[in-house]
This record gives sequence, C-alpha cells and structure tokens, in this order.
Amino acid sequence: MATVTHPVAAAPIPAPPKRKGFSPLFLGWMAFLVVMLAVGLYSGLQVLINGLGVSNLSDELPWGLWITVDLSSIGLGAGAFTLSAAVYLFGLRRYEAIARAAVLVGLLGYSSAMIALFIDIGRFDRFYHPIIYWNVHSVLWEITMCVILYSTVLVTELVPIIVESTPLKKFKVLNWLAHVLHRIMPVAATLGMGLSLLHQSSLGATYGILTARPFWYSPSAPVLFILSAIAAGVSLTILVTILSGKLMRREQVPNDILENVAKFAGIMCLAYLYLKLWSWAATNYYSYVPEQQLGVEILAQNTPYNFTFWFGEVLFGALVPAMFFLWGRLRRNRYALIIAALMVIAGLVINRWNMTLSGFVIPLDWSPGVSQVFPINQYQPALVEWGVAIGIVGYAWTAFTLGVRFLRLYPDARDLKSGEKVFPSEEHVH
Repeated sequence: MATVTHPVAAAPIPAPPKRKGFSPLFLGWMAFLVVMLAVGLYSGLQVLINGLGVSNLSDELPWGLWITVDLSSIGLGAGAFTLSAAVYLFGLRRYEAIARAAVLVGLLGYSSAMIALFIDIGRFDRFYHPIIYWNVHSVLWEITMCVILYSTVLVTELVPIIVESTPLKKFKVLNWLAHVLHRIMPVAATLGMGLSLLHQSSLGATYGILTARPFWYSPSAPVLFILSAIAAGVSLTILVTILSGKLMRREQVPNDILENVAKFAGIMCLAYLYLKLWSWAATNYYSYVPEQQLGVEILAQNTPYNFTFWFGEVLFGALVPAMFFLWGRLRRNRYALIIAALMVIAGLVINRWNMTLSGFVIPLDWSPGVSQVFPINQYQPALVEWGVAIGIVGYAWTAFTLGVRFLRLYPDARDLKSGEKVFPSEEHVH
C-alpha cells in the first residue's frame, strides 16, 4: 500500500485506500430506501393536500402514530448530547471515535421529529408561529424552542465533520470555519446538554403535569423520559456502529470503547427500571387514587396495556438488555449487543406509544355512571399514517447510510482484513 509521509509524524501513515464502486448489497439497500421515501412522500402529500381528515385522528384522540414517531425520534437522538458531553466536557477524548456518529444520529432523530410534527399539526403553513408568537406558559412551546436550538447545536457539531470529509476542505474559508467551530465545541456541548436535558424532561412533563388526566399524572415522568432517552439513544449509536462495521467490513471503533459505552447503557437501563417500578408502585400500589385505578381497569379491559407495560417496557425493554450490557461475556459478543440494543430501542418506542395512547383511550369525562355517554376511545393508524411513518424512518436510514459512506464518522476505523487504519488519526492530520 502506498504511504503518505508527514513532516511531523515519525512513522509513515497508511494512505486512505481508494473507494471502490458500489456493491450489489449497497445498491439493493439504497433501492429499498428509495421505495420507503417514495411511500412517505406520497403519503405526506396526501395529508398536506387533503388535511388530517385522511387520518384516523380525532378531537377525542388527537395524538397517535405520528406523535409516537416524534417522541421516539427525539429520545433516540439523546446519544448525541451524552457522548458529546463525555468528549468535550469530561475530557474523554477517546470516545470521539463514536461521538461523531452519535452527533449525526442525534441530528437525524431531531429532524425526523420535526418532519413528523410538520405533518401532524394540520396547519403546516403555520409551523413557524412558535418562533414569532411566544407562549412562555406552554410546555410545548418550551419544547419547540429547545428542539430548534439544540438542532442548531447539532448542525454546528456536524459542520467540521462535513468539511474535512468532502472536497469542501479545499476552501480555506471553510477550513477556518471548521477550525473555529471545533474550538468552541466545549461551549456547544455544554449548551447542547442543557437544552437536551431540558426538553427531554419537558416531554415527560407534558404528560406528567396533567392532573385532569389522572392516568398520566406522575411527578416522575420528566426524569423517566430523560433516563429512557439516554439508554435508548446510546443503544442506537451502538447498534448502527456495529451494523455499519459489519456491512463495510471495518472495525469502526476500538472494542474497549464499544464495551464501555454498552456498560453505560446498561447502567442507564437499571436506573430507568428502578424509577419506573417505584413510580408504578407509588401511583398504583401504595396509594389508591380512584381515577387512576379506574384508568388501569379500562386499559386492562380494552387494550393490551398490561402486557406491553410489563413485558414490553419493563422486562423486554429494560431488565433483559441491562443484563446483556452489564454481563461481561455477553457484552463482548457483538450479536448479543445488537439484540440488547434493539430491545432497548423497542422498549422506548413501546413506552412512547403507551404514554401517548393510554391517556386518550380513557375518556376525559368517564365515570361508571355515564360509561355509555362517553365511550372508550379507539384508535388504529390509517394507511396514510403508516406511510408517513415509513417515509420518516426511510429518511433517517438513508441519511445515515450516506453519512457512513461519505463522511469520516469513525476516524479510527480499521480495515478488518489488513488491520490498518482506513483514515489517518486526528493527531496526524493536525
């Protein structure tokens, strides 16, 4: 292999290998993603042209699949502020090997949430109104502003990666800009961590402070949303790192880095599980709130809530993956990490679905004496709702696939055949 000498480094650095053509597997994957995007685009246009009447949403049940996609996307993007804080605030520079990918995952999560909200608000032509017309007493307004500001932080963190990975690095002005942005990363990481923690907790507060819907009301909800988002966001970063490495036949990050990140995800799963069970006990076992108990009975009789809560959220989504992440023998097995990460991600999506639908299934004015006047709300997503959701997922997968292919998301990636670095390390570049 040809070598590139460096005036500072003592030893020659392997030159980056020339990129090969697209493999049939890559082309097939991209074709699949194009189909997903086409389905999403067609469905989204149907909603924008004909309005929310084409969906199964109603005045009684205004939040459904799209809000679940929104909440899940934001939660899965939480790995960005977690790993950025580790690198830029706590000085753990070795974790930059995976933090770059987490930044892209975070930006895709937040932009996916914005797309879902853009479709869901009905009056898409007024999407900018929260920026102009401030309602400081609204939790949803605070969430909107935090999402906008934190997305700006993520773009700021991603710009240097784009510049150094593309022909844009030939322009001195852009190189200077990337250098300046890299220098202010500790400030951006501090701001990003504050914004992300604030709005992740506010998402939980959107439900937890509503005393008018007793089944939702829980002072623990804001913290539960933070813990579940950190666990799932880090798990998603682990998942895409392993899968992209297997598909590209590269070791994207050192083994010890991946295992330490997995161990952190396991700890977050246990923290979430601890608070989750105590929150349940406080509202359903040790105390007796009549409206809370009635809500539990309605859900048990009309929905699979009990199964999805105990199996989907507690056992499948937290306890079992925590064992996988924390047991050393399983943590060193890449396939076990993939399974554990998928379980945590699924647990978060189930939790967001349960939180969104459970409160609306129970009629706001329900009581045993008027059960026939206020029937139980029913909801099944319409095909157009599924189409939009498929398109949003396709967008995120497409963007990350192209990012792995063309950006230096993993600067210390090693070719599994030769054992050499695919790219020079950061210290040699500078």
